[in-house]
Amino acid sequence: MAVAVGDVAPDFTLPGTGGTYTLSQFRGQLVVLVFYPGDDSPVCTKQLNTYNDDLSEFTHVGAQVLAISAQDIASHETFAQKHRFGFPLLADVDKSVAQSYGTVGPLGFPRRSVFVVDEVGLVVYAHRAIAGLTFRPVSEIIEAIAGTRR
Repeated sequence: MAVAVGDVAPDFTLPGTGGTYTLSQFRGQLVVLVFYPGDDSPVCTKQLNTYNDDLSEFTHVGAQVLAISAQDIASHETFAQKHRFGFPLLADVDKSVAQSYGTVGPLGFPRRSVFVVDEVGLVVYAHRAIAGLTFRPVSEIIEAIAGTRR
């Protein structure tokens, strides 16, 4: 069953660039979970660079960005160093986290998806791309966060 707005976000523990991360370690702050298909692919690179370029907007609203894909740590380390990402890339090599969020497509490939998890662990924004080439702009994610603050 896919995670929807209003659901408790499934917790996870994943290795990533810079250490091991759990969703629950960020309780008390907003988290932007970015599921992406693969390191160094053209659209994923553009997406993560866009989020990195505008990282101050996420920081301004108190949100931590976590990017998740099925590549291993070695791939993530190379990709992160190449582009100097200011947020961790997490390795979901068995796609268990992607499965729990409902982001694995019919052919077994993760769909480009973004979730915002609020300070108490509830999903307040969810977007799963139907076509693999789209990603949500920073402005839309920030607007969704602002909408939760009203």
